[in-house]
Amino acid sequence: MQENETGILYVVGTPIGNRADLTPRALETLCGAAAIVAEDTRHVQRLLADTTARVERVSLNAHNENERIPRLLERLRAGENLALVSDAGVPAVSDPGGRLVAAAHGAGVAVRAVPGPSAVTAALSVAGLPANRFAFEGFLPTKAEARRTRLRAIAQDPRTVVLFESPRRLKDLLGELAAACGAEREAVVTRELTKRFETNRRGTLGELAEHFAAHPEEQRGEFTLCLAGAPEEPAESGAATVEGEAVLAALLEELSPSRAAKVAARITGQPKNALYQRAMEWSGAE
Repeated sequence: MQENETGILYVVGTPIGNRADLTPRALETLCGAAAIVAEDTRHVQRLLADTTARVERVSLNAHNENERIPRLLERLRAGENLALVSDAGVPAVSDPGGRLVAAAHGAGVAVRAVPGPSAVTAALSVAGLPANRFAFEGFLPTKAEARRTRLRAIAQDPRTVVLFESPRRLKDLLGELAAACGAEREAVVTRELTKRFETNRRGTLGELAEHFAAHPEEQRGEFTLCLAGAPEEPAESGAATVEGEAVLAALLEELSPSRAAKVAARITGQPKNALYQRAMEWSGAE
């Protein structure tokens, strides 16, 4: 099926806090769509509050996507144009919209981007940390074992890492990162991006943990954290490098220490014995 035989799924970026950041193209796309697909349809009502448009709204979330996606694909195949939005920012990044986009591609439906604000790139732009290479982690797992594994990988990652966190868990996250990465690692905590009370606080993880522990009144709003990457250090002969340890940490999520070390050595060319020793050190530390 050729793309021009179907409708178009528009993936529309929306404001992350300041309604004035909704672009004219985004508004035109939303008003012209047969339906707007959103996790929370109340968000759509706010977006269109200043217009006379009456566009159908369809909720799509983790509880109903198995039922809704096939119906939406039928509408797209029939020639209708649909607009996908998230509660804030760019759809399909840390929200359920990604499955609809993948399904549209699989069905031969045209997918088009209508770019807009993103908390990830907005935070990076004001952090003052290297942004030529970065990793987006979103919200870390809440289960202890999965969380420890992810923290180990982040600690070894040489790229700037971007994370989201809720107000009630921010203090704990800063403490965990300080323990995993070292209290002297630089980071920037951004609160309420693009909103009236936006703040950007930079310091070491130790300093930031102390600050927010002492100022509970600042633990409100939406938080994005940018963490400086692990310093690149020349590896000693026979020792695992930062790259090797990052790969090892990821593999340990699914494999035993011996198997993870073997696969990591094959991928990175690092010494298998050194990688295995590091895996056992991490296991013993837990």
